[in-house]
Amino acid sequence: MSTGLLALLDDVAALVKVSAASLDDVPAQIAKSTGKVSGIVIDDAAVTPKYVVGLDPERELAIIWNIAKASLFNKIVLLAPLALLLGWFAPWVIQPLLMIGGAYLCLEGYEKVHTIFGGHGQEVADDDKVEKITPEELEKIRTASAIRTDFILSAEIIAITYSTVADTTLTTQIAVLAAIGVGITLAVYGFVGLIVKADDFGVWLAKSAHTTAGRQFGRYIVIAMPKILIFLSWIGTAAMLWVGAGIIVHGIPVAEHWLHVIKDVLAGNSTVALITEFVVLMIAGLILGFLVAMIATPLLNLIKKQGKAGSKEHG
Repeated sequence: MSTGLLALLDDVAALVKVSAASLDDVPAQIAKSTGKVSGIVIDDAAVTPKYVVGLDPERELAIIWNIAKASLFNKIVLLAPLALLLGWFAPWVIQPLLMIGGAYLCLEGYEKVHTIFGGHGQEVADDDKVEKITPEELEKIRTASAIRTDFILSAEIIAITYSTVADTTLTTQIAVLAAIGVGITLAVYGFVGLIVKADDFGVWLAKSAHTTAGRQFGRYIVIAMPKILIFLSWIGTAAMLWVGAGIIVHGIPVAEHWLHVIKDVLAGNSTVALITEFVVLMIAGLILGFLVAMIATPLLNLIKKQGKAGSKEHG
């Protein structure tokens, strides 16, 4: 009996050693995964502030908190377990899902660029003026829209993270997915909270600072914030196109080969190589987004028409 107990203890000790060894690799895997999803994180952080613009300033942090809670729930409770299950039972599904998400990001990026340069911004603003909704309804609409966009970006983050750690132990996979899910959510929405309240801080500083320089700095913050938000929107759009195209290109061997050829040609200057890769992927993202829009828009219009027709028949 004592022999059996000693054997069991030896097995437990061996298991602990294996687990400890795998956990030692977790920080390195987290760093590696964070680097790969950095473009999506930039996009998420840059896009989210727009959802609280024009709403009650006293509700801004509450809205961001609601979006952050939904984002964390999606990453930890829904997407991470789903990635683990798919990785175990159907690993071949991960890459196609990544590419579908990449196509969506290209579509979103293309539509934003089209809105900026296509002269449709004023039409949207006019439509908003025509439709009368309460501030509470607008808050619900904005929050739901932000959560939908975040879900797609979160799915990409979790999928890319899983693809990075797919060859590691289950313990490492769970630890890295949890760390990335929690860490990125806190970082993104902490940053967003600081951004959206920066103008309030500027107003307070302009009124309450004890020095002339402090009050002047507060006024600079207030004046600069609208421009910073626009700049962040541009950064988010660029990151969206870059990430979306990058995901699709890396899923197509021929396209990935030519991207490597371009990088190899410019290998002597790493800065030029990075800028060139970014520009190439942005242009590719715009083209892909346009193609997806040409396919998706007629389908969406058809679905809407069928939905309206069905509602009239039931009515």
